[in-house]
Amino acid sequence: MAKKKPFVLRLDPDTLKAVEKWAADEFRSTNGQLEWIIHKALKDAGRVKKS
Repeated sequence: MAKKKPFVLRLDPDTLKAVEKWAADEFRSTNGQLEWIIHKALKDAGRVKKS
């Protein structure tokens, strides 16, 4: 399994609040939700192999 690399992400308060609500609705952490959103966007754009 690949090691995850931490980095800083700046979001405006309204965007962060929306992501936090979405994460709670799907029983994920905010970080987990952001990872899922990014991975899905990459997959949909054909930037990563579909699993």
